[in-house]
Amino acid sequence: MSAVGLAIEVGDPALEARVRRRLARIEQELATAVVCDAPFVTVAARHLLDAGGKRFRPLLVLLAAELGDPDADAVVPSALVVELTHLATLYHDDVMDEAALRRGAPSANARFDNSVAILIGDWLFAQASDIVADLGPAAVRIQARTFSRLVQGQIRETIGPGDDDDQLEHYLSVVADKTGSLIAAAARMGALAAGVGVAWQDVLTGYGEHIGAAFQLSDDVLDVASEAAESGKEPGTDLREGVPTLPVLLARRSTDDAGARLRDLLAGDLTDPGRHAEALRLLRAHPAMGQARAHVLGRAEQARGLLVELPSGPARQALDALCDLVITRTA
Repeated sequence: MSAVGLAIEVGDPALEARVRRRLARIEQELATAVVCDAPFVTVAARHLLDAGGKRFRPLLVLLAAELGDPDADAVVPSALVVELTHLATLYHDDVMDEAALRRGAPSANARFDNSVAILIGDWLFAQASDIVADLGPAAVRIQARTFSRLVQGQIRETIGPGDDDDQLEHYLSVVADKTGSLIAAAARMGALAAGVGVAWQDVLTGYGEHIGAAFQLSDDVLDVASEAAESGKEPGTDLREGVPTLPVLLARRSTDDAGARLRDLLAGDLTDPGRHAEALRLLRAHPAMGQARAHVLGRAEQARGLLVELPSGPARQALDALCDLVITRTA
């Protein structure tokens, strides 16, 4: 199945047809949700929406809903809530990161300015809140708690680890809050919307936490390992910008003599093309890459392990296939 750029093997034609149809509807309703009476707001809000994306979070809403009533009225609005929330975070992230590109296109802050990007992100959060208000108190609570974690993750990333903090553990906690929390919310909201029982909602939430972190950390690996822009950025972008991703943090904490030159490069400025190219070459050959891949595999397998608590069938098979996707994209 190809779901707006995300390919997984489902093995059930009926499920594939349902998900394709609903993803198409979600895409249409996303376009409607970003329309504002003020034309400029619509243009700015459509900027990143039109740049595309995997629509991974709406897909997870739909797959979780398959464990209950996938035709329930609240399922598609729940998918809109999580994707609009995700879209809003991208506007804010680009300002915080001073990014110039997003998905191969100029970032909103580059095309407009920081103030506009922040305000558009706020407006998108408001659009998501307007939709979730009709889904009931439980959905509102999920959204509020997820929003709290998103903000906390961004704050911790901005401040950075303290002198006594383990840098790797700090980074993984940031990933959990900035990425895992919303993907976990997508799974829970899909299940809630479809009338799935609390026990299975809890299983799906845990699955979402693990698979969400695994996807983000696999992007870290791809930033170093890919020859093409598989992660949506030029290879080595995070490395050049000094972003402490999983492979970098693992390489920094290594003590092998062969990695001394790499650690020296990672401690300095990598905006110089020659230093950047050398660091990228050395990091690709360093054991830290194997350790990073093993970490991603472990998180994907943790997600897979939770699925045994769900009933067998096409939905569980599709969720299992997402674990395979994470593993194969970083192999």
